[in-house]
Amino acid sequence: MALLLLTLLAGCSQPAESYRLEGPIFGTGFHVTFYGDYDDARLAEIETAVKASLEEVDGLMSTYKPDSELSRFNRAAVGEPFTLSPPTAEVMREAIRIGDISGGAFDVTVGSAVNLWGFGPDHRPDEVPADDRITQALARVDYRALALDGNTLTKRKPVYVDLSGIAKGYGVDRVADTLDELGIERYLVEVGGEIRARGDKPGGEPWRIAVEKPVSNERAVQRIIELDDSAVATSGDYRNYFESGGRRYSHTIDPRTGRPVTHHLVSVTVISDGCMTADALATAIDVLGPQGGLEMAEREALAVYLVVKTPDGFETRVSSAFQRYLSHTDEENAS
Repeated sequence: MALLLLTLLAGCSQPAESYRLEGPIFGTGFHVTFYGDYDDARLAEIETAVKASLEEVDGLMSTYKPDSELSRFNRAAVGEPFTLSPPTAEVMREAIRIGDISGGAFDVTVGSAVNLWGFGPDHRPDEVPADDRITQALARVDYRALALDGNTLTKRKPVYVDLSGIAKGYGVDRVADTLDELGIERYLVEVGGEIRARGDKPGGEPWRIAVEKPVSNERAVQRIIELDDSAVATSGDYRNYFESGGRRYSHTIDPRTGRPVTHHLVSVTVISDGCMTADALATAIDVLGPQGGLEMAEREALAVYLVVKTPDGFETRVSSAFQRYLSHTDEENAS
């Protein structure tokens, strides 16, 4: 459920050997920038391979495609062993791991609660659900009801799995792996705001990523991050919410309560080796809030940048592992 809070900052000039691919995927879009010296036939090969890697992930893990592997698992009976493809098993394994280290703050079965609050694919009217409906939805939220043995997944009770909080990042990783296999050494891959970079630009210029300032009425830069062989994902709630009875309800649903989070953490940025992991961690920390999220970041040695709303404005907090990125970015006080 990561929001599109990251923007690629273009360099002052683009050399002739710069190439760009883009298109729709996962209900959003993808962009790939890479450098090299390729003829038309080679570029067509690269484009075909990139699109095929994304379409494979979509075909396996989409909840909108009734014939996807994930949709077929969701229709499977409780207790029925279901053999997953290696990619889906890999994503599910990481989802369960992050669920464990976050104490259930990341839960791929939270979809029933998300849908109840009107933030899922059903797009119900903006209204606060009754307590008994929240209790009923919460009874169907429990990633621990999923048992993964090798590539075989079984559900112990009727839960609905939605990998949207991790599969987009995995799609970024798959494109990066494809580019690596094709011998491309300098690239940036972005899918719906989740990003992974390799190498640098010609002349040694780093890839610069802008973290958007968490305000809903404008687009402005909060901080610039320089990436080198790493991935970044951001999650936040300042653009996706509804108001009822004078109260604002976030799209970020805590899977432990079945209700929107009520803390003042408005944006989370995570830097990691892989985008799949960064994607899921950003969601988990967004649920945990500023204190719990920072505690998890320190415990797991995660590079995390938080933006918290206070009565005096926005306050930034960073984990110890994120400190090394501050020396290369815009001047700003961070606690």
